Amino acid sequence: MMSVPFVLFACAIGAAWLRHRSLSVGFWLVGVTAMLVLFRVHVTEVLSIQL
Repeated sequence: MMSVPFVLFACAIGAAWLRHRSLSVGFWLVGVTAMLVLFRVHVTEVLSIQL
């Protein structure tokens, strides 16, 4: 799940390499959004550490 933003960023780089600027920006925006959502879920998750 945490690798999804990086796959989207790789797709953005590939699209930029193929000169599809709007597709590249779209992949980049979706990747940033996915990273922010996953970070938000990770930050608000409660750790249950039982010693």
